Amino acid sequence: MRTVSLLPAATEIVAAIGRLDDLVGVSHECDFPAGARTKPRVTACEIYGNGLPSGEIDRWVSEKLAAGDDLFTLDDVLLRELRPELILTQRLCDVCAPAYGGVVQLAATLPGPPRVLNLEPSSLGDILDNVRMVAEALGASADGAEVIARLTARIEFVRQMAARARHRPKTAVVEWLDPVFCSGHWTPELVEIAGGVEVLGVPHADSVRKTWGELLQLDPEILVIACCGQPGSRALEDWHRLCLVEAIQSLRAVRESRVYVCDGNAYFSRPGPRVVDTLEILAEIMHPELFFGRFPERGVVHLPTG
Repeated sequence: MRTVSLLPAATEIVAAIGRLDDLVGVSHECDFPAGARTKPRVTACEIYGNGLPSGEIDRWVSEKLAAGDDLFTLDDVLLRELRPELILTQRLCDVCAPAYGGVVQLAATLPGPPRVLNLEPSSLGDILDNVRMVAEALGASADGAEVIARLTARIEFVRQMAARARHRPKTAVVEWLDPVFCSGHWTPELVEIAGGVEVLGVPHADSVRKTWGELLQLDPEILVIACCGQPGSRALEDWHRLCLVEAIQSLRAVRESRVYVCDGNAYFSRPGPRVVDTLEILAEIMHPELFFGRFPERGVVHLPTG
């Protein structure tokens, strides 16, 4: 089935069920697995990869959304040439992909027209269900069931091991640094399964703006920095600009050297198969006594005090 994916997570789902060859087009952010990088790009964003500080990116996004503008552009000429039968997208977040309404309107003008499949997960169960939905849409239900079974086994391993922990550390996962945004949707649930207590984010709810003062009042034992759409190296640039702020220096996690910078782009903000990698990352951070060395290296940076 000729398929276009407007989501990195959807691209990874298609690949996981063995149907990468069905993809005739992907978004500009689809970078995994390697085979996805050879596909035609049907979206663009004017500030993608420009290295702006997170505060400036937040201002640009806020201004565009307030004006009712889309953050992304769709290459409608290329889409017509590709003649997709299926478009994978979402309406969960206009910051993460082209606005759903615009995609539906454009799809209605394409030859066919193609089916538009909305993937809108807010929980771990929803993500697994998205695997099933994509597999069914591609006529690969059995392959999807196998992927779900493997992911579920890994989730249950972490859940059972974490249940042995004697202490559940107060943990805050932040999805942006300037301004600070709490985690949302599936991430607080992952923290809980991995044996911690998410003190800032709310399970299955949106990631929203917070303050470092609020975080200081909650006094987390562990701070995980996993900025949406950014690799760990990029998040570190902003952290080094911000970490001398008094409220940040006063955080218990900072004072006790329990700050971890992760690849938010590859793991935390991608609701696809690698969400289970995210769960394993969190488990090893919060309970090294149970999980150290059990999982592959995933580039987590443990920051020294201050």
